Amino acid sequence: MSRMNSVHNWPPGRGGPSSGASGEAVDDRKTDESRIGAVGEWVAAGLVLAGVWWTTLRLGGYRAETMAVAASLSTAAAVVWLSIEVWRCRGLQLQELALATVPFLAYAAANVWWVTPVPWLGWMDWLGWAQMALVFWVILHTVRRAAVQEALFWGLAALGMVAVVMAVYQRFADPGWLMMGRRQVPQFLGRASGPFGIPNSLAAFLNLLLPPMLALTFQRGAGVVRRVFCGYLAALLAGGIVLTLSRGAWLALGVALVAWPWIALRRGRRRWLWSLAVAGALALAVAALYLNAPPVHERLDRLVHDRGEVSRSLLWRAAWKLFLDRPVFGTGAGSYDVLFERYRPERFWDRPGWAHNDYLNTLSDYGLAGGLLVVGAAAWLFWQAGGRSRAGSKDPAGTPGPSHRLAAVRSGLVIGLAAFALQLLVDFNLKIPALAQTAAVLAALAALPDGSRPPAARRRLFELPWIVPVGAAGVLVLGVVVWVRPLNRAEALRGEAREQLEDWVAHPPPAAERGRRLGKACDQLRQAISLDPRNARAWSDLADALIQRAHAEPDRAAALAREAEDAASRALAQSRSVAEFWVQRGRALDLQGRWRDAWADFTAALALAPRRADLWYYYAYHLSLRDAPSAQAALATCLGLDPWNGPALALRQFLSDRTR
Repeated sequence: MSRMNSVHNWPPGRGGPSSGASGEAVDDRKTDESRIGAVGEWVAAGLVLAGVWWTTLRLGGYRAETMAVAASLSTAAAVVWLSIEVWRCRGLQLQELALATVPFLAYAAANVWWVTPVPWLGWMDWLGWAQMALVFWVILHTVRRAAVQEALFWGLAALGMVAVVMAVYQRFADPGWLMMGRRQVPQFLGRASGPFGIPNSLAAFLNLLLPPMLALTFQRGAGVVRRVFCGYLAALLAGGIVLTLSRGAWLALGVALVAWPWIALRRGRRRWLWSLAVAGALALAVAALYLNAPPVHERLDRLVHDRGEVSRSLLWRAAWKLFLDRPVFGTGAGSYDVLFERYRPERFWDRPGWAHNDYLNTLSDYGLAGGLLVVGAAAWLFWQAGGRSRAGSKDPAGTPGPSHRLAAVRSGLVIGLAAFALQLLVDFNLKIPALAQTAAVLAALAALPDGSRPPAARRRLFELPWIVPVGAAGVLVLGVVVWVRPLNRAEALRGEAREQLEDWVAHPPPAAERGRRLGKACDQLRQAISLDPRNARAWSDLADALIQRAHAEPDRAAALAREAEDAASRALAQSRSVAEFWVQRGRALDLQGRWRDAWADFTAALALAPRRADLWYYYAYHLSLRDAPSAQAALATCLGLDPWNGPALALRQFLSDRTR
């Protein structure tokens, strides 16, 4: 009996020839298998779509509590996929394209283990990559029916419409409104961000959806009603992109649209004509907006005045220098934000988070080895998807197939992904879970084998025994329950406590309330540490909260200072590359009167971050306890880096009054 027959006639006793069942029983088995497979496809696609909606509508999903739910939904979808594989073929069949993601994931995990100086951040970064790959795998292997593919696309398109409605509300009704009861930062007022907190993120999301909607609008043979409907939706998406005032997204989309004919068409002359026509239409649209929309006018004038980017170029130079420090394996997963301090420019006060260029960020963190693995996987994806978009959806005889609408969508998906990839030159979209998941879903739809072709014609690489998918499902569920959810829960508690500490510094509560609220923050941080003892920032924030509490409760200052010292030491045991950890221990030592030991910690912090004005203030305060002239010199350095540093100005005034 052939391999194919053995696959479709299991298990014994359910109608396979080995049990002597009739041909009708075999047909019944195939019918049941098809029915279960169809239900599984819908369930898996629904879970993935629910995850994208959830992360998008909660500020893009970057908050830890949102990431925990998204990870659970992705895992559930993966379990459905693996169950379908076991039911269909008593094993696991893998698309060769999916395996392109494996080398980087394996390398990134090794990088976290052996390279990064900040492993707790490295694992959070790795989980983002892993979830994106998992979503890609689920869609690529599970979704076969054209109806499910279309439902996925239209589910994302509906989310895009919701995002545009939110963008319009922000722009014309309440510019400061954000999801989850938050308010927009002054930097982005006047620019729409929809369900995201950042306008550029909304623009990236809409860039993914606009080209396939345009493809449906102009598809050959489409009916008038569908053309008008899809054209109207495309206009709404384009309007949302304009409201973001994201120049990088505009440029990326424009370049991708002009390049579209070179990807979708095969004849050279037609490519040139269509590219010129698209470029002319875009030029007219930009001119009309420039002349009639003052915000667009201002944004484009500023781009010309600044000759490109100003602040981003500082971040890019720092990322390039970090890459040159460790060109092969990088400085470590998730390390850019911490090691940026080596090359922080003077009077640059922002905390960058990421390099605002995902390619440079990847090179900085993972080195040339990681960068080549990522680019290689992306290039393979574009090659496969581009080829399938040109081939269209036809059967071997060349007649239109049943999925002809998906052929147009696939061509547009490739262009949307190209615009997304171009925008990564100026943004950190892959670090936003909603954008990463959306890109993964659309990439899988673009790369899916043609559903009109017989299964035997679909390219496979490996067929693994049933124990592999069963074991993989168990590992995924166990990993989420035992590791991912506690890790994200701990980070959520830490983030909430950190926000409270920063708010209390900016808006001090009444003295009677301060101790109680600080006690609550300490309890939250202790709970976070109990869930994830390797979260070094939680230990550092606990030290900070204990130090503030020691100032609020002088009768307990000695005991709280010792506990703060221990917490800061636990943070330093995780990483000695973070300047804040040294500062927290120095502050705790000062509270115990151990001035010389504290001096060593403050100088270690300044060696790591010599251009951080806030660290110079802490050092100056430490010096003021015994050496006022040296404290004045440190304050001069602090105010040279940040002339408007309020605590430093107050300390300078205090020292001047004391010497009179």
